[in-house]
Amino acid sequence: MNESSADTFPEIGRNQILWFLAALLVTGWLIWLLGPVLTPFFISVLIAYMVNPIVGWLEDLRMRRDVAVSLVFLLAFLLLVVVLLIVIPVLIREVADFLGRLPGYLDTFQRTVLPWIEAQLGVAIDLESFDVERARSLIQEYFSNIAGAAGNVVSVMTQSGGRFLVWITSMVLVPLVTFYLLRDWRLLMDTLRDILPRNLEPTVVKLTEDCDEALGGFLRGQLMVMISLGLIYAIGLWLVGLNNAIAIGMIAGLVSFVPYLGAIIGVLLAGITAVIQDFSFLFLLSVGIVFVVGQLIESFVLTPKLVGDRIGLHPVLVIFAVMAGGQLFGFAGVLLALPAAAAGTVIVRFAYNNYKRSEVYRANHTVGDDEGKRDALDNKD
Repeated sequence: MNESSADTFPEIGRNQILWFLAALLVTGWLIWLLGPVLTPFFISVLIAYMVNPIVGWLEDLRMRRDVAVSLVFLLAFLLLVVVLLIVIPVLIREVADFLGRLPGYLDTFQRTVLPWIEAQLGVAIDLESFDVERARSLIQEYFSNIAGAAGNVVSVMTQSGGRFLVWITSMVLVPLVTFYLLRDWRLLMDTLRDILPRNLEPTVVKLTEDCDEALGGFLRGQLMVMISLGLIYAIGLWLVGLNNAIAIGMIAGLVSFVPYLGAIIGVLLAGITAVIQDFSFLFLLSVGIVFVVGQLIESFVLTPKLVGDRIGLHPVLVIFAVMAGGQLFGFAGVLLALPAAAAGTVIVRFAYNNYKRSEVYRANHTVGDDEGKRDALDNKD
């Protein structure tokens, strides 16, 4: 069987290995040294990478690339305005409404839920020891502390001229750098391709294209799944009459990048709210049906259509990747775990296929031996 040079490990010379090691060391040292400065550039690269297919699609419609990039930026600005003027005020109103209902929830919990738990479990719960006023004051004090801390952060940023200048510069740099990256994306890719050693170029380009297909499709598809699922949950909970339905639904949708985590968090938040709001079997059942329907739509419609099998990881491995990313790199590791896993599967699959073709795997076994055995079995049948 004839195999393309891009599908096999290339021969790498000693000098190339030394150059690669030196380049990795210098690059790692520069990233460690310039980490805070590089952050807006990394964000710009990520945004440009995700938006580039849209610009390419507009180019296919015979639109100049700089015009296409300008149009995408205009649409992004309008979308940001819509989010700032509509979505965020709704979420803020939902959160404020929830905090306003919280003392009443505690009263209802003491009068309704605790006696039911006591009757069902046959245990004596000292209701008098559950001080609603104390709990209410603690909650109010807690959120006052959060507001005070937020004010202190703003104050420190304002008073510290250097930090405030860096923050403002980053806010300006991200859209500016993203614009130039999108405009010159093809030139940058051609330049990087031209830099590669000629013996490595076919393999690296093939792996990059495979990673781009898996990673780009996964990122864009998963983002659409999260938004769609959040809207489904929010609309469904609003239709059944649950308080704070929009906030609960969007939270459940946005954390659904981890399998089943969004549904679990959504069920917990909606279940607690439903129990306190209307402690009836029919109401609880209707809330549960919303999440069952949402999961069915996500499993059989959204994920197959929008994400497909681009990442190729078992759900258990996805959960492990997220936990490992969080353990190693904190919250940033949680966000980057699945994209890294999506690209990693391509590299692991490439290495595995080469291992299966290598002498290490075959030893004294040849392809001809396997074909001869299969022919013998076929003749015997």
